[in-house]
Amino acid sequence: MKRRRLHSKSMVSLPSNICHLGLPEKRNFARQKTATRIIMANNGILTFSKRISTMNFKTRKCRLSFYCLALWLSFSHCSATKNTAHQDADGFVPIFDGKTLNQWKGDPTYWKVEDGCLVGIVTPETLLKRNTFIIWQGKMPENFEIRVEYKVSDQGNSGINYRSEPVEGLDFALKGYQADLNGQNTFTGSNYEERRRTTLASQGQKTILPALENPGDSLKMHIADNQWLPKIITESLGNPDSLKTHIKIGDWNEYHLIVKGNRMQHYVNGILMSDVTDNDTVNRRFKGYLGVQVHVGPPMRIAYRHFRLKALQ
Repeated sequence: MKRRRLHSKSMVSLPSNICHLGLPEKRNFARQKTATRIIMANNGILTFSKRISTMNFKTRKCRLSFYCLALWLSFSHCSATKNTAHQDADGFVPIFDGKTLNQWKGDPTYWKVEDGCLVGIVTPETLLKRNTFIIWQGKMPENFEIRVEYKVSDQGNSGINYRSEPVEGLDFALKGYQADLNGQNTFTGSNYEERRRTTLASQGQKTILPALENPGDSLKMHIADNQWLPKIITESLGNPDSLKTHIKIGDWNEYHLIVKGNRMQHYVNGILMSDVTDNDTVNRRFKGYLGVQVHVGPPMRIAYRHFRLKALQ
């Protein structure tokens, strides 16, 4: 009987150790029966069609092994494309998977994953003596955008630190720029520099930070009422009371950070809340860690979800 040959375009390359997948050797292919053929579509989706062919299986075990081949091909295709699969149309990549704390490091007393969110909780039994962070262990680009949704309790106080440094001798502590937020929205959107120059721009402020005349001065000499005194307010972005109306209390909001060069812009729900240009060549930073905070104070809860990062040129 004349044997039909499969067209070359329908063939796929198999690994040399294909027998480890449980596939039979060539001699086990035998008589004519209905067989399942694998077709790899352009988009990488595997489909199956039944045709009559002499390349068939003797036992059910062989058919099962053929399905194992299909599974291997599917995973092989996924691994080749996984670097771009999670990048959205705007170029953002998720940095929190919603399931685990992989690539995040913090005190498990305060941080956990719950309902797809990165959650920080302070209870009456775990009140803090100092602020603590959970810190992303991935590589941060110098210039970037961040988009993340957050929901904070009424008395909660948190923030998103970036271009930040570890504090020597203290676990899970950071010093550096922070996109501030709190439950009452008195600070939300501000640019606060944790453990350094304090408030660089309050809600509704566009500021320039000049170089200090005497760079050797102690930072404390230039701080009053938790404000960095050398800052120059160049423009109002809106009345704080008006800006707060755009921020929901007890519900989800979105923070959007645009950090490029020495300029840092903080948006909440699409509204520009603060804009800082840092010309202080001694104290500014262009590199560092990303982390989120639970703050000293009353019991609180903060939840983050859809944490995404985009590298900028």
